[in-house]
Amino acid sequence: MARGLAHDHAEKRCALRKGAAAYFAQNGFDRASMAGAAKACGVSKALIYHYYDSKEALLSDILQTHYEHVVGRAELAAPQGLRALMAALLEAFEHADAEHKLQLESLHTLSEELQQPVLSHQRTLVRLMSGALQAQRPDLTGDRLRAATMTVFGIINWVYQWHRPGKGLSRTEFAALAADFAEGGLKNL
Repeated sequence: MARGLAHDHAEKRCALRKGAAAYFAQNGFDRASMAGAAKACGVSKALIYHYYDSKEALLSDILQTHYEHVVGRAELAAPQGLRALMAALLEAFEHADAEHKLQLESLHTLSEELQQPVLSHQRTLVRLMSGALQAQRPDLTGDRLRAATMTVFGIINWVYQWHRPGKGLSRTEFAALAADFAEGGLKNL
């Protein structure tokens, strides 16, 4: 008879994702090991292999789960406009600096098959952002719309590099500043 899932299976996977994401982001995915991830998570290597058959499978789960959360937040906020969408994205990134860094630095290390779900989520975010920008500037199309969309992502995607909780602007204050910046830029295009 097959063994059933433990009652805390989802919680354990979540803890493994968070711990491994921090470890991979700090050490670099290419230099990290499953043994190191297990140690960082405070579990045995056997336990981490019980949940993931490879380092790549673990990274894939980290990124897919992160993006499912981000896209979910973005889809709820997008109908409220650009300001709400930017705030939702920054809020979704708030406790996911390691995951965000991994996506930016390590997605390319995964096979094309493992990249596809994450790339699909990224396309959804681009579509939502383009729609929010176009709602404010219907005349913005083609290459200019794509450039404007990527500019807004450029404003918010690198927050993890410089923002330190409790120092300077809060994420909420930064979201308002970034939205003011983006809306001001749209008016002056």
